[in-house]
Amino acid sequence: MRVQPLSLNSYNYKQNSRPVNFQAGIKPPSKDAISDLKVFMHHIYEYKKGLRNLILTTEKASNKEYIKYRLEKENIPYLIQDVSERSINVFFGNENCIKVVSTFDRHLNKLSPEQDFMLGIMLGYDRILQCKRYMQRLGDKLKPIKG
Repeated sequence: MRVQPLSLNSYNYKQNSRPVNFQAGIKPPSKDAISDLKVFMHHIYEYKKGLRNLILTTEKASNKEYIKYRLEKENIPYLIQDVSERSINVFFGNENCIKVVSTFDRHLNKLSPEQDFMLGIMLGYDRILQCKRYMQRLGDKLKPIKG
């Protein structure tokens, strides 16, 4: 018996899909918004699979309500910070990580070297590279250990 693979053209999406229920006041995302949110949705997948403890993604401010809706629906702790009129930073993941991030300045370029190091480690960046970045940021303030 030969099984033919399904293609998007051969699958009648409208007949076989279930309608998405949105809370009152939340509009379903447009086709453009869905395209914009693909990385965001992949980050949710990675978090739920345990690949990451904390995620930072910059998204369009116009998608803010849907992002909040989706994270609340998934019961994922989050923090949203306005970057500009057009963009937002969305942190989500482990509740303890979110609590730590909430103590930081919302302007990430103004973080202390220690905060920058902590954030990088929590986001899963390479530890050695984070140590090098920390030392560069400290510059002349770095005191060598004598032993």
